[in-house]
Amino acid sequence: MTWLVVGLGNPGPSYAATRHNVGYLVTDVLAARMGGAFKAHTSKRADVVEGRLAGERAVLGRSRSYMNDSGGAVSTLAKYYDVEPEQLIVVQDELDLPFGSLRVKFGGGDNGHNGLRDIRSALGTGEYFRVRIGIGRPGTRSGVTDHVLKTFSAKDRKELAVYVEEAADAVESLITHGLEATQSSYNR
Repeated sequence: MTWLVVGLGNPGPSYAATRHNVGYLVTDVLAARMGGAFKAHTSKRADVVEGRLAGERAVLGRSRSYMNDSGGAVSTLAKYYDVEPEQLIVVQDELDLPFGSLRVKFGGGDNGHNGLRDIRSALGTGEYFRVRIGIGRPGTRSGVTDHVLKTFSAKDRKELAVYVEEAADAVESLITHGLEATQSSYNR
């Protein structure tokens, strides 16, 4: 069995340190733990790292397209590696969780997250694992786009590395211990 772990974000250096790219940050940590580096997938739709994670065969992926078009890359990788949705873990930013919060769940709605909406459309289901990392919500609804595309504040950057490591730990826990034990340990 192969696990597919996809970190959501936007490609390119101008987005690298933004709140929307926290999924990419987690996959960077996981790639380092696997001793690998991201390389172009044969489809050219995503970058991948193949190897072992938490003792299991795993593929880390991230789309080469923008967040709102993540579904094509995710479905291409799932088909290529013969991964069912139950073996997919999507690591994402979450507006409705305060900064530093972490929630792990299986399935559910898209909650206005365009990346998740596109993945649901491409896979035909929303029944996959999600590691949701809180980035907080701005004071106004109209400020959401600016909020997710801004870098973390200096104060938040000091704590960010700890939260990213915890999210990476949660991914490994899902693989080795399952959903219930992972939720018990990491949902806060």
